[in-house]
Amino acid sequence: MAEVLHVKGRVLAGPEDVRDELWVVGGRITYRRPAAEATASATGWVLPGLVDAHCHVGLDSHGAVDEATSEKQALTDRDAGALLLRDAGSPADTRWIDDRPDLPRLIRAGRHLARPRRYIRNYAHEIEPGDLTAYVRREARRGDGWVKLVGDWIDRSVGDLAPCWPKDALAEAIAAAHEEGARVTAHCFAEDSLADLVEAGIDCVEHATGLTADTVPLFAARGTAIVPTLVNIATFPQLAAGGEDRYPRWAAHLRQLHARRYRTVRDAYDAGIPVYAGTDAGGGLAHGLVAAEVAELAAAGLPVTAALSAATWGARAWLGRPGLEEGASADLVVYGEDPRADVRVLAAPRRIVLRGRVVG
Repeated sequence: MAEVLHVKGRVLAGPEDVRDELWVVGGRITYRRPAAEATASATGWVLPGLVDAHCHVGLDSHGAVDEATSEKQALTDRDAGALLLRDAGSPADTRWIDDRPDLPRLIRAGRHLARPRRYIRNYAHEIEPGDLTAYVRREARRGDGWVKLVGDWIDRSVGDLAPCWPKDALAEAIAAAHEEGARVTAHCFAEDSLADLVEAGIDCVEHATGLTADTVPLFAARGTAIVPTLVNIATFPQLAAGGEDRYPRWAAHLRQLHARRYRTVRDAYDAGIPVYAGTDAGGGLAHGLVAAEVAELAAAGLPVTAALSAATWGARAWLGRPGLEEGASADLVVYGEDPRADVRVLAAPRRIVLRGRVVG
């Protein structure tokens, strides 16, 4: 006989869809009372498994890591309630994770694509613009519907952040990704690359700290999403201090971007730009920070429901994955208090259910 889990309390199936209970039967959600008696129960406020829409499983500050380290990263995210991860670039082959029912679901973007000596060592395929389209096609086939570009990085010749790709190369490569059925996102800290990326048809921009009054309307008109990674942007002052002697212009720029980070995100949200929660874990940041990122979005001025949606209902719909729908795989998190009253509740899951199994 299949195990039946009865989850009761307040099931937050959507921003306006609140129910009193659900059951998990055969690993799937149902709102119809099953004939069999429940063999286990949980009570509290229920959300779909959280989404970290920008992390890196299989990667640390030095490059690819072994399977044991990747497993630890994925388990850390899972135990924080993040059950769906968009891996925004990794040199490691992590497909073995798909065979592990106890690990989060992973959506991969293949390996970063960057210019030579214009990104972190050992992370990216380092290529010239003429090779971009071919590599985009390759990574589109290697990934799970996403490709990751490095849109800007420090240019040592100018001592500051600068765009990595000419506009014509971007347009051709992004069109090729779309032909392959993949969406494209790009790492971008600064201002100068954003218009070219959006006009070339990019689907999302990571960090997007360089948004201004000129580019916010462009993003809004195109529906281009952003993943602000505010827990990562919080490290800008430390980064600036470490590189100030060599690159003072770059350091000053980082401090400016950091100082206006909350205003940038709120302006984007107010303009109608889709905003999603991502931590950038796996490079220099620890995994398991999704609750902290949602709290940062709320601190930036997003309404609580919008901050929650950025890591739950909205993020899952954007990534094409179900939430708490009838018949969906039971990937959910139960909390002891109402996260709509205080998003900091997300930091303390009471129960975690993944693929219908209680894992935490």
